[in-house]
Formats: sequence, structure tokens, C-alpha cells
Amino acid sequence: MHGPAVPGWLLVVLCGATGAYCLARTRGCAGGARRILTGEALMGFGMAAMALPVAAAAPPRRLWAAGAVVFGGSALLALADTARRRGGHGPHHVVGSLAMAFMAVSMARAPEAGHPAHADPAAVSLLTGALLAYYAVYVLRSGARLVPAGAPGPGPPGGAVPDLIPVCRLVMALGMLAMLPAG
Repeated sequence: MHGPAVPGWLLVVLCGATGAYCLARTRGCAGGARRILTGEALMGFGMAAMALPVAAAAPPRRLWAAGAVVFGGSALLALADTARRRGGHGPHHVVGSLAMAFMAVSMARAPEAGHPAHADPAAVSLLTGALLAYYAVYVLRSGARLVPAGAPGPGPPGGAVPDLIPVCRLVMALGMLAMLPAG
């Protein structure tokens, strides 16, 4: 990602920690939940890699091309999963995976590593604007859902660890809002 180094490193840490948390949570679940958490972890680690400041690391173009293939495949899997389950977070995973594939393609096509080059600026600007609008709405809606409706309760029953997956999704959506205009 080009731009100031400090926000880039903060995104690397936040997205990497999000990916690690989601990956750690896969140990305790199976089936569809495991698949969703694995997708979240992949998204977190992919975003951490894309957020690396250009001055720190300039990965080869083939790495970005591989990322585009991985996230394109992830979008297809999320689309198939969404068709089977009808709803849930499936459509969000499809949009997120396609956004990651779009960003990886733009980085792979860059004349200098990490500086995206686009064939048709108007089409790219439209797509980037649509993704920015989607993520802005997603962040506002998700953030509103995380705010408690009344007085705070005693916490999770039995001292259980709270589920932070909604927070992870919010962090990654905020990361997308930061990375899309910079990419």
C-alpha cells in the first residue's frame, strides 16, 4: 500500500491479529463455522499483506497475481456457500473476496510494485466508489449492532470468552475503507 507508513503498519498489525484470532477460533468448531472462520482468517492475513508499506516490502508481481487467484477462488466458494445457505454473512464474504481480488490485480498490474495502475480510470473509480459505499454502510451498520442497547449486563454466562467475530469483521471492513482509496 502506498501512503504514510504508520497507518500501513497499524493496518498490518490489526488485520494480522484479526486473521490470527479467526484462525485460532477454527480449532473449536467444525463444518460451516470452520469454513467461515477460515475465510475470515484468509481475509485478515491477505489484508495484512496488502497493507504492508511499499518502502518496507515490495513483493513480486507474481505474488499479487497469486493473491488475485486465491481471492477469486474464495469469492467463488463464498458464492456457492451463499447459494446453499441463503443469506448470513455469505454475500459479505463474496464482496470482500472480490474486493481483495480487485486490489491484488491492481497491485500486480502496477508499473512499480505496490503502486496500482488501472487500464480504465473511470471504471476503476466507479468500482472503487461502489466498494467504498458498501464498506461505509457495512461499518456503520455493524458498529451500531455492537453498541449495547441498554445498561451493560454481567457479561457472557459462566465467564465465557465473548465472540469477537463481529468485531473482526468490523476491523477488516474499516481496513478496506482505508486501503481502497490508497490502493
